[in-house]
Amino acid sequence: MNMALTNLLDFDPAQLAAYCAELGEKPFRAKQLQRWIHQFGVADFDQMSDLAKSFREKLKQNAAITAPAIISDHTSADGTRKWLFDVGQGNAVETVFIPEENRGTLCISTQAGCAVNCRFCSTGKQGFSRNLSVGEIIGQLWMAEFELRRTKGVEPGPKGERQITNVVMMGMGEPLLNFEPTVTALKLMLDDNAYGLSRRRVTLSTSGVVPMIDKLAQECPVALAVSLHASNDNLRDGLVPLNRKYPLADLMAACRRYLDFAPRDFITFEYCMLDGVNDGDENARELVRLVKDNPHPVPCKFNLIPFNPFPESGLVRSNNKRIKAFAQILMDAGIVTTIRKTRGDDIDAACGQLAGEVQDRTRVQERMQKMAEYQNKYGKNFGRIVQVPT
Repeated sequence: MNMALTNLLDFDPAQLAAYCAELGEKPFRAKQLQRWIHQFGVADFDQMSDLAKSFREKLKQNAAITAPAIISDHTSADGTRKWLFDVGQGNAVETVFIPEENRGTLCISTQAGCAVNCRFCSTGKQGFSRNLSVGEIIGQLWMAEFELRRTKGVEPGPKGERQITNVVMMGMGEPLLNFEPTVTALKLMLDDNAYGLSRRRVTLSTSGVVPMIDKLAQECPVALAVSLHASNDNLRDGLVPLNRKYPLADLMAACRRYLDFAPRDFITFEYCMLDGVNDGDENARELVRLVKDNPHPVPCKFNLIPFNPFPESGLVRSNNKRIKAFAQILMDAGIVTTIRKTRGDDIDAACGQLAGEVQDRTRVQERMQKMAEYQNKYGKNFGRIVQVPT
C-alpha cells in the first residue's frame, strides 16, 4: 500500500528545513526548494533544475505540492476575481482578489464555514464544518499569485511583477479559532524566500478572540483588524455572539496590549452599517467614548462597511446619507474614518457575502428554520435585535 505523500505547502520555513534534514539534505536545499514552490509556483520536482537529481528523486517518492482544486473562477465587472476551492468532504471555500491602482489585495479563508455566526454575515449562516490546513490556506495565495501571473503574461520568480501585494485574512472563518495553521501560513507569507510580504501589508481580521490576540502578538504580529460592529455590549451580544464571552472592555484591553507588538500604530475597527440597528448618532458617540474619550484610549481608525444584504439576515443597509453622517461624528472627534467601497457584489464577492459550500456540523440552517417557524407563530419581531435604553 502506498504511503500518503507529504504536502510541502503545509510547511513554514523552519518546518521545511526540518523535513529536508530528515531526507538527509542540508539547510540551503530547503531554501532552494521553498523558492521553487513559493516564488516560481512550480509543483513538478523535475523542473527544479538546481536541485540535485538524488534530492528530486527523494521528493518524488515522498512529497507533493498540492493546493485545493479550483471549482469555479468568476471576474466581476470591476475586476474583482473570486475563486471557489474544493477542500474535500463536500466543502468549498472562497478566495477574492481585489485589484486597485497601486496594489492587489487577496482575501483568504481560514475555515470551511464559521462558528461565530455574526448576524450580518452570510458565511456564518452556512454553519461550520472544519478548520483548513496550512496547505489549504497558503494554497489560496500560491494558486492566486501564479494564476494572476499566467493571466497577465507575467513571468514567475522574483523578477516578475508581484500581483498580490497585500493579504487580508478576512475570508470565510475566524482565523484565531484556527490559530496554528493560520500562523504557519502567515510565516510563509512574510518569509523572504517565499512571498516576502511586509507585516504591514498582511492583515488578520478577528471578531475578538481575546486570548488568541495576545498569542498572535507573541508569535507573529501582523496588522490587526477587529470586527466591532456595535458600540455597546448589549448590542454587540446580538450581532457578534462571541462578545458574550469576550465583552468590549476585555477586547479593548487586548487591542491596547497588541499595539506594543504590532507593525502599525493603530487598530482597524470594522463596522458594518445596519439600518436602524447600529447606525444612530448615539452609536457613533458611544464609539468615541469607547476608543478615545476614556482613561484608556485605543489608537485606531474605523472602516465603515455598507451592509451587503442576504435574505436570511432580516437586516437592511444604512443609506449613504446616514453612513456619511455617522462617519462625520467620528471624524469630528479626531478619529480617522473611511467608508469601504463595495467591490465584487455582482459575483457575491463583497464583504460578508462569502458563503462557499459547507457540510454544516453546527446545524445553523436547521436552527434558522426553527426561528422562522417561531416568527410565523409569534410575530415577525420574535428574536429581533433591539437596543434597550439604559
